Order: sequence, then structure tokens, then C-alpha cells
Amino acid sequence: MPVTPASADDDALMRAFAQGDARAFAQLYSRHHVALYRFVRRLLGSAQSAQADEVFQETWMRVVRSRERWSPRGATFRTWLFTLGHHCAVDVLRKSGREVALDGPGARDGDDDERVPFQPTAPLWPGWPAASGSVEDAAFWRAAGARLLDCLDDLPAAQRGVFLLHYEDGLALAELARALEVGFETAKSRLRYALAKLRTCMGAYLPGGSLP
Repeated sequence: MPVTPASADDDALMRAFAQGDARAFAQLYSRHHVALYRFVRRLLGSAQSAQADEVFQETWMRVVRSRERWSPRGATFRTWLFTLGHHCAVDVLRKSGREVALDGPGARDGDDDERVPFQPTAPLWPGWPAASGSVEDAAFWRAAGARLLDCLDDLPAAQRGVFLLHYEDGLALAELARALEVGFETAKSRLRYALAKLRTCMGAYLPGGSLP
């Protein structure tokens, strides 16, 4: 069997793995395991963090089981991998009894039209220093990162998933809507609500970019 070069792209590695090249799978795992674990851990939130290993392993097992019928269908391997991780995490959240908004073909645009204004569960953070590079500022921004994780915990899982896919994995709204099998407007509204809640929780506006 020919050796798949280390420089091969993810699609080529997945095709090689489907043909029995175990080293190709090892390369895929090496490239994506850190980001995938971080994604599922943050999607599960602190309440279900103990099951991050289970979700992580089940995601890779689904990759293995799907290798012979895998087809990119216009999405990158990484997008497909993170979508599998999202589905596995949502399964765990549903089994735990935590409320998860409906994903999939049955989800309608506007399902996330929340009527009750968001109220943070912790005091807002006042005052953000300029990025001067001082030791004090470095400590502040480390704390800010920890606070963002706390604020993410307060988001509904569906909004947290869209936020993480958009900002951590870099998926465009149209791409993540296809990946999660929801309407574009549903994905857009979830992201808007997620950003609004995070900005309120953090006490300052995050760099949100523009939404189409």
C-alpha cells in the first residue's frame, strides 16, 4: 500500500484511511484532536465536563465507522468532524435532561426568537484596560478569558454550539447552518443571541464582526 505523505490534505488522508491506511487516520487525529477536545469540552459546559472524554472518543469512533461511506459533500473534513462532535455532545446533553433547542431538519427559522430579555447570573465586569503589554494587563486578559468560559456556560447549548463553530472553527453562517441542518435565519439568530448574552455577561462588547 502506498504511503500517504504527511503533507496530504485532510480529504486525501480520509480517502487513504477508507482504503485501510491506519497511518492516515493517525495524521488526521494528530491535526485535529486538540481543537476537537476543546470544542466538545466547551460545548458540554462545566455541568457535563466529566463526559468530555466520552464525547471525544465517540466522535472519533463515528469517524472510524463512517470511513468507507464518507464523502466531503462540499464541507471540509474538519467541519464534518466538528459536526459529529456537536451531535455527540447534544446527545449527552439530552440524556442528562438539560434543555437543548431542537436541531435538525425540524428546526424552524425563528425558533430562537426569545421573548424574555437575558439577565446575567453574575455581576457585570466594569472597565477594560488598554492592551499595553504590562504584567497587570496580561493577568487581566487571562482572567477575561476565564470569565468568557463562565459566560459561555450560561448560554443555551444550541447558541453555544453556533458561537463555537463560528468563532473557534471559523465556519461561515451559511456553512454552519448546513452542518447543523438548520435554516440560515435560525443559525443567524442563535449567533446574535449568543453574542448579545456574552457581551452583557462580560460587561463590554466583544469583537463580533459583522453579520450578514
